[in-house]
Amino acid sequence: MTETISELLRHASRAAVAVVGGIRDDELRLPTPCDAYEVGDLLNHLFQVVVNFQALAAKESADFSTTPDHLHGDWRAGFEAETARLVAAWSMPGADEGISGGMGLPAGIVARMALLDLTVHAWDLARATGRDYTPPSQVIPALNELVDTMATTARTMNVFAAPVPTPEDAPPFEALLAHTGRDPRWNSATATR
Repeated sequence: MTETISELLRHASRAAVAVVGGIRDDELRLPTPCDAYEVGDLLNHLFQVVVNFQALAAKESADFSTTPDHLHGDWRAGFEAETARLVAAWSMPGADEGISGGMGLPAGIVARMALLDLTVHAWDLARATGRDYTPPSQVIPALNELVDTMATTARTMNVFAAPVPTPEDAPPFEALLAHTGRDPRWNSATATR
């Protein structure tokens, strides 16, 4: 049986919370596979995604014009709470139906965009801080479908980089990362600042 988007988000949230919960304050300035972001910047971006996609689930508008600083107080617990709210928002009846009010895209695509950010940015953060991360296997088919659908547009908007060549027998998640323009072999030792 195919899992609902809220169930997939729950799996991805648990994996992301495990990574974020282990990040130390002294790691916030480390480089990440996202060239424009250090760890702290990427955490704030991921917070912004998790909060704004709650509004999009309710067919409300979202504000991506600024990135607030969420890294104060017990921000790790704050991230866990916000991801729980994200899952709850996409669990509401009709959340994944119709058109998203804020983005003008089908709500099912918008929900998978949140799923992609949670999954890929959890990998980015784990890679940047030397932590293990294995995405929930259940999310990969939905993410492949999204990336196949949105890749051209995402590259035009500079959301994805050019695909990174990978072997034909690359593991599914590595192939997905490469399709978004990430080098699955990226590590902080070879990163440039």
